[in-house]
Amino acid sequence: MFSLSLRADYIYVYREVELRKWFFVVWMLLFTCCRVVAQQLSDSLRVGLLTCSPGDEVYQLYGHTALRVRDLRGNQDFVFNYGVFDFNTPHFTWRFVLGKCDYEVMAYPFDLFLEEYRRRGSSVVEQTLALTDEEAQRLVRNLAVNALPENKTYRYNFLLNNCTTKARDMVEQAIDGHVVYAESEEHPTYRQLLHRYTQRHPWAEEGNDLLLGAACDTVLSDRAMQFLPELLMGYFAEAQIYDTLENRRPLVAETTELLPLVERPLAAAQGDVWDTLTPGYVSCLAILVTLAIMLVEFKLRRMLWGVDIVLMVLQGLAGLLLCFMFLFSQHPTMDSNWQVWLLNPLPLVCLPWVVRCAIKRKKCLYHYVNLFVLALFVVFMLWIPQQFSALTLTLALVLLARPISYLVHYSLYSKSR
Repeated sequence: MFSLSLRADYIYVYREVELRKWFFVVWMLLFTCCRVVAQQLSDSLRVGLLTCSPGDEVYQLYGHTALRVRDLRGNQDFVFNYGVFDFNTPHFTWRFVLGKCDYEVMAYPFDLFLEEYRRRGSSVVEQTLALTDEEAQRLVRNLAVNALPENKTYRYNFLLNNCTTKARDMVEQAIDGHVVYAESEEHPTYRQLLHRYTQRHPWAEEGNDLLLGAACDTVLSDRAMQFLPELLMGYFAEAQIYDTLENRRPLVAETTELLPLVERPLAAAQGDVWDTLTPGYVSCLAILVTLAIMLVEFKLRRMLWGVDIVLMVLQGLAGLLLCFMFLFSQHPTMDSNWQVWLLNPLPLVCLPWVVRCAIKRKKCLYHYVNLFVLALFVVFMLWIPQQFSALTLTLALVLLARPISYLVHYSLYSKSR
């Protein structure tokens, strides 16, 4: 037996709460202001894996996992949530960009957890685990120790060490024996799995594809695929526990839908320009504008070098971000991003030189080098071990059109000086 205490002042804001819902958070704080201290858990424990369906916000796209602990005799019902963070942590945004973001595990009443997902419209499914009394006691004891102030913080990693993998690991550590998961018939990559959840959010998908490198396109093992809540739920449903004598039993004893999924109409998102101006439309528009600019330049017989200022500044700024993430971020897969050949700070360095040559109508070595690098990137995109988005190809073609236009223009209309 052991004690489990809950301090309401630990419950600040957790990952699934939106900033605009502060009123609801305050309500939770008031509701749980009385501390539950030193309440003994009985031997009648039930532990369940909670799987919450994805929401509509960017940070809700992949769903959520938590562990529910019920003491049937003591009438206690808690959730252990590994997805808690504090916006007020010093340098929180900077640490998140660097991949040094710390999350916490927290225990709080199950009703509070369920209410948040009811308000969101997400489904919540509980898989009650087929644990022995000793295994359940060990699991809850480990969870309680994890939730202590000195132990509650861990280094979050979206692909490798998140709320879902932490819950899985805690269950596995408490079992006498080991868990055997059924093998999946398909083994996609990280990027392919993420695309399944960003189909209705194309700009989030483009952001992922921009920042995630070639390591995101490696084929995953069954265990690596368990970083997503709904996939772990599927693996748990077919998993078997093998004890030390190799006797086996199902990992999940019962599956219950606690909350049904509430389908939200797409019409609610109307009016947002980014829901209409999709990456596909932007790609087509960029190609058309580039061709129009080239036609105007050839008709006027002079280059519109103001266009180069805009493009090179945007390319260089995007390159600064990409190179920074490539070199310094600890987020997985970002240090293998081949798009640094396309987006890098070099245009910012060369911009004054290019503008000076354009004003004097002189050929510029930068255009030859830029043409060579961009042409290689476009030609070998199919063989580079990284999946690129259509927007990346469009960007490469738009940038490639500029040196081609310059070199053709100078060959036809200008004399070298």
